[in-house]
Amino acid sequence: MKLVNAGGDLFVPDGATASAALARTTHMAIVAHQDDAEIVAYRGILDCFGSAERWFTAVVVTDGAGSSRTGPYELCTDEDMVQIRKHEQRKAAVVGDYSAVVQLGYTSVQAKVTGGGPLVGELADLVRAADPDVLFTHNLADRHDTHVAVALRVIEACRALDAGERPARVLGGEVWRDLDWLSDEDKVTLDVQERESLGMALLGVFDSQITGGKRYDLATLGRRRAHATYHASHDVDATTALSFAMDLTPLVVDRSLSPRSYAQAIIDRFGAEVAARLGRLGVG
Repeated sequence: MKLVNAGGDLFVPDGATASAALARTTHMAIVAHQDDAEIVAYRGILDCFGSAERWFTAVVVTDGAGSSRTGPYELCTDEDMVQIRKHEQRKAAVVGDYSAVVQLGYTSVQAKVTGGGPLVGELADLVRAADPDVLFTHNLADRHDTHVAVALRVIEACRALDAGERPARVLGGEVWRDLDWLSDEDKVTLDVQERESLGMALLGVFDSQITGGKRYDLATLGRRRAHATYHASHDVDATTALSFAMDLTPLVVDRSLSPRSYAQAIIDRFGAEVAARLGRLGVG
């Protein structure tokens, strides 16, 4: 499969052909940056790890040039970081036994372009070739502009497909804003307690981020543990690790549904829940 950008990279850890690696994919993540898939789609990675029937493919949209850096990475140029992060993402694919990892090499500015463009077409081609049952991306309430832009491009790409080519389920995971605030009716709860060592290993691969000044490894595993405890106030913990997601499937099924209106409705339901609780407790 020929990628649009010269810096694009398609890597298949077990040496299968690119077309075979995509065709066997059952779970896919389309994310903004290297290491995002390991955070938003860990449930998908777990579902596929060690399985002969289920396969995980990660698609990374941007090139990683804008990464934060300090310590041994402090003097790295943007181009240095592009190559370092590309190599790290390949290593994660090996550790996680991925079917493939596709790094598209767009800039963040390019990822934010609305109304089509080469990115949406390329994503549509990848989803069509993989035909995943479950597709993970970012949630619409994320605090990072590029994350939300990628989620919108994913929605656009899925909408460009025929109905039979679209994933059965599209989930927006949490990175730069967690989703514990969602009302229970809007919260997709994902049990991710298995193979904690795999989760640590996957995030630990991204040394340029961890040594470079961002402890995503500790923060991500800590958030999963916190979710497990704080998820239900009156029940004992049912698991040791949870992650939450926003269901984006309705936006893929109904092309007329506005992502902005969809997100606002979720926020409004949360606001109504808070107001109702205060009302029950006698606050006027």
